[in-house]
Amino acid sequence: MSTTTELDFIHRYEPETVIGSPPLLMLHGTGGNEHDLVDVGRVIAPGSAILSPRGKVLEGGVPRFFRRLAEGVFDEDDVRRRANELADFVEEARERYGLAKPVAVGFSNGANIAAAMLLLRPGTVAGAVLLRAMVPLKEMPKADLHDTPVLMLSGVMDPIVPQENAARLALALTERGADVDHRLLPLSHGLGQADLSLSSDWIARR
Repeated sequence: MSTTTELDFIHRYEPETVIGSPPLLMLHGTGGNEHDLVDVGRVIAPGSAILSPRGKVLEGGVPRFFRRLAEGVFDEDDVRRRANELADFVEEARERYGLAKPVAVGFSNGANIAAAMLLLRPGTVAGAVLLRAMVPLKEMPKADLHDTPVLMLSGVMDPIVPQENAARLALALTERGADVDHRLLPLSHGLGQADLSLSSDWIARR
């Protein structure tokens, strides 16, 4: 299905082809767009509905979901505003398309906005796959994430996301009640086949 400007985000929507499959909210990384992760969604959850918005922030002319001040340094006021804006879009899209709560699948910047949305607007999504995520806020709110499953996949050779930072996010989500499965993969920041296989297996168990 083609891109649409309806609702508050430019986005791509593909309806489910297998009844009962969990819908996916696909959140691209820096420089991506609403088409970037659609094929990933098809691989990890065949038959699922796919909702894929384009980030509204431009950095050097390419889309992101929130502003940053430097590599790894986020504009935290913008993170909060954009996470709430994205959560509002998810609720509107669910009503428009008749969707159950989606599982967020985010890569890099998309994983970071997904983590922020989990913390700031718990209950918006049914769970999350966070691919190369890092701590989105220095002071993370005391959200209630009980019964929220989260898969985090981090790369041990990732030059962008320090292992300590990813571990701190996993701990923060766990402390707030999320059921976190954090895996360290022998990869860099880019995605590999292991990301797809582990994500697919995890989603199949939801």
